[in-house]
Amino acid sequence: MTSVTVSRIGSDPDALEEFYREHVGSIQGFIARRVDDSHLVADLTAEVFLAAIDSAHKYRPGKGTPAGWLYGIARNVVADERRRLVRAMTANQRISGRALVEPDDLSALDDRIDAEAQSRRLYEAMDRLSEAERAVLELVALDGLSVRDAAAALRIRPTTARVRLHRARKTMRDHLDPRVPAIVAA
Repeated sequence: MTSVTVSRIGSDPDALEEFYREHVGSIQGFIARRVDDSHLVADLTAEVFLAAIDSAHKYRPGKGTPAGWLYGIARNVVADERRRLVRAMTANQRISGRALVEPDDLSALDDRIDAEAQSRRLYEAMDRLSEAERAVLELVALDGLSVRDAAAALRIRPTTARVRLHRARKTMRDHLDPRVPAIVAA
């Protein structure tokens, strides 16, 4: 395979297929000598060729053969996997033998979930608002701005801000307490 073909594997499916067929066996062997899980060998082989596709434009024939370049990529992929495994084993060792959540902690979490139920209902109601209505409501109700200051912050007229705030509050009220009858104008 020529270097011209290597540079084309990122954009030419035929060049990629030729390159893959020529090198897949040797790359699988390289990885299989270092990894003892067949699924992982297959995954890492795929990663090698994906990395080759992504970096094909960087291949320089004067720096080595296509096979040597591909082996360099494979070496990096295997090294990355080993580092990932070491991090995972270290994390597992640090937590092994320890309960991640004690029964008292679970009870406290249940209490917290119950306490936050009203907040979840508020967020659900706020999701029903338009972006414009939500912006005014947040500035007034959460940030404590006056309607006039909220209007200035949003670069709208105060009258527009009041209308949006009124609509937002009505939507919130209807969602949070549907038992409250709506006031019908005569």
